Amino acid sequence: MKLFFQMDFGSPEYDEALALRYKLLREPLNLEYDPSQIELEWMETHFGILDTDLGLIANLTFQKLNETTLKMRQVVVSNKMQNKGLGLALVDFAECWAKHNGFQEIKLHARSEALDFYKKINYRVVGVPFTEVNILHYEMKKQF
Repeated sequence: MKLFFQMDFGSPEYDEALALRYKLLREPLNLEYDPSQIELEWMETHFGILDTDLGLIANLTFQKLNETTLKMRQVVVSNKMQNKGLGLALVDFAECWAKHNGFQEIKLHARSEALDFYKKINYRVVGVPFTEVNILHYEMKKQF
């Protein structure tokens, strides 16, 4: 069984999310977490998918930019659970939360390999590609 939920900063699930994000997003780039980056996440909203057999299998984070706009960050799905629609389902769950809480726009920085995923769910590229953490990214946004 899979449970979609909003997780608390500092909870055991949040710690699992940090580990998953590190393994998939940072370790391949030889990047470590700076403790100050993690400290700032207490102000962010964190979502996950918990599999009753496997533990936390997906995570994403919203950073509030202003009263109407969020930035989606750190979207991950565990390797063994990818290509099963879980990323799409988690983004949909988080977008519903955003709409319910009065947000009108979500922005994100998509790695080039994730560009098609976000285009498929109606995010559009704004501006020109740029390099972040030594890899190509695209700024994207979606308005409700």
